[in-house]
Amino acid sequence: MNHHLNIYKMKKILTGILALTILMGFNACNDYLDVLPDDQITDATFWEEPADAEMALNGCYRSLTDICMLGYGPGIDAATPNGYQWASWENRLAYVGNGTISPTTNLIVPRRWQFCYQMVYRVNYLFENIDKIPGYNNAEKEQVIGEAYFLRALAYDLLTRTYGGVPIVTKVITTAESKELVRASEEESWNQVYSDYDEAIKRLAKDGKNGQATLGSALGMKMKAYLYNSQWGKVLEYCDKIDALDKYSLYPSYYGLFQPENEGNAETLYALSFASGPNSQGSCFDRYFQPQNLKYGMDGSSSTYPTYALVREYETIDGSPIDPENPYENRDPRLDFTIVRPGAYFQGQLFPTEIRKHAQALAVSLNIRKYLIETRQVVEFQSDLDFMVLRYGDVLLCRAEALIETNQNIDEAIDLINRIRTGRDDVKITAIQHGLAQTEARKVLRHERRIELAFEGQFWDDIKRWKAGPEFYPCTVEDDNGNRIEIKFPNGYKVERDNYLPIASSELAINENLKQNNGY
Repeated sequence: MNHHLNIYKMKKILTGILALTILMGFNACNDYLDVLPDDQITDATFWEEPADAEMALNGCYRSLTDICMLGYGPGIDAATPNGYQWASWENRLAYVGNGTISPTTNLIVPRRWQFCYQMVYRVNYLFENIDKIPGYNNAEKEQVIGEAYFLRALAYDLLTRTYGGVPIVTKVITTAESKELVRASEEESWNQVYSDYDEAIKRLAKDGKNGQATLGSALGMKMKAYLYNSQWGKVLEYCDKIDALDKYSLYPSYYGLFQPENEGNAETLYALSFASGPNSQGSCFDRYFQPQNLKYGMDGSSSTYPTYALVREYETIDGSPIDPENPYENRDPRLDFTIVRPGAYFQGQLFPTEIRKHAQALAVSLNIRKYLIETRQVVEFQSDLDFMVLRYGDVLLCRAEALIETNQNIDEAIDLINRIRTGRDDVKITAIQHGLAQTEARKVLRHERRIELAFEGQFWDDIKRWKAGPEFYPCTVEDDNGNRIEIKFPNGYKVERDNYLPIASSELAINENLKQNNGY
C-alpha cells in the first residue's frame, strides 16, 4: 500500500469525503483541508474500488504529519528542558516548555485538538463507507480497517496525553451534534484508546511498508499507553507480545539508526513516513532544525536547539569526571550522534564557523544532529527521512522501567539498560553495576531514557507521566558563556495544571458544554 500518493489525488480524496462536513463543528479545520472547489468527487462516485479505501486511509495518515501533531519530530523536545525554541512562531512549543501557554495561544493549543479530531472524523467516515465497495477482498479490507483503528487509537492517545479526558466520537456526526458533546473522563478516554488498539491488533499484519501500521506497531503503542498510566503488569505483558513476534532488535549503529538508507530497520516498530518531491510530502526537519549551510544553499533556522542542561547529562565513556578544559572529549558517543557542538563537523563543515546557526538563534553553539540528513543536499521541506514514533530501544527501556517499578528483578532491569549502553557497535560506555536499590535504579532508568531518546519526542511525555515536572523546573537556559537566556517555569511546575494543555478558547466558544482544564 502506497502511503505517498500524488498530492492532487490526496486533495481530491479530502474534498470528496470532507468538504461538506466540517469536523466536529470546528470551523477552523476548514483551513487545513486543502479543498479544491472545482472538484466533483462525491460519495456516489468515490467508494467504487479498493484503491478508493486505500486513498481515504492515506488521508487519515496524513493528519499525523502536521507540526502540531508528530510532524515536528525532534523539535517536540522544545517542550522540555532538553530543547529551546527561539522561533516560537512555528507551533508555540516554546510556550509549553516555559509554562506560558494559555487558552488563547494559537497553533499547538487548538491545532493538535483539531488535527486529532480531523483524523478521528476521517477514520469514522472510512468505517461508514468501506462496505460500499463491491468485491473487496476481505483480508485486504480487514488490513485497511485495522490501520484505521490504529490511527483512531493514536488520535485519542495524543488527545488524552495532551488534554486529559476528551469527547469520544465513534461515528460521523453533524455540526449540530458536535456542539452538544461533553468531555469523557480521562479513564474513559484511555479505555477508548485501549479498545481501538485491540481492534487494530486483531487485524494488522506482522509486516508492512515504511509508514504503515503493523501488528508490532499496535502492540507497541498500546504498551506505551499502559506505560503512560503506570500499568506495569500490562507493560510487561505487551513487551512479551512484542518479543514473541521475533522481529525486532537493536540496530547495531546508533548513528546509523537515524540515516535515510537504514529506514525500516529491525529496530523500528512504527515510523511517520515522509517522501521527497515537490508535493509537500517531505518533513520540515532540514528547514527548521539544521544550521545555515551557505555551501548547500540551505537557510536552516535552527529553530529548536539543544540546551547545555542536556549536554551536561551525557556521561563520560569510562565514568571519569568531565574535563573542563576539553569538555567534549571522552563523552558518551550519543552526544555527538545527537548534537552538533563546537568543534564538530556537520555536512563536512566545521561548526560553528564554516557552518553556523541562524543569526537570531542567540549565542548558543549547539544544534540538533539527529534526524538531519548529512550525506546529500535536501530541498527545503522535502526531507524524506522517516521519524520513528516507537523503536525497540524504547521497548527495552519500558520493560526495564516496569521491572523497577514493580520491584521484581532490579538486576534484570539493569541488564536491559546495559544493552542500551553497550549493545551497539558505536556506543560502548561503562555498564551499570548490579545491586541497586529501587530508588537508585529508577534514577538510572530515567537518566538513560533522557539520553537514549533525546530529540525523539519522548521526554515531554516522560516528565508528565512521572509527575516529575517539579524536579526539572525551574530550568535555566544558558548561552555559551553561561549567561541566562530564559528560565523555564520560573514560578515552578504545577503537575495538576502543567501536565495538560488548556482547551482552546475558540473550542469553548463553539461548545459551551466543554469544560476547561484546571488552572487555566
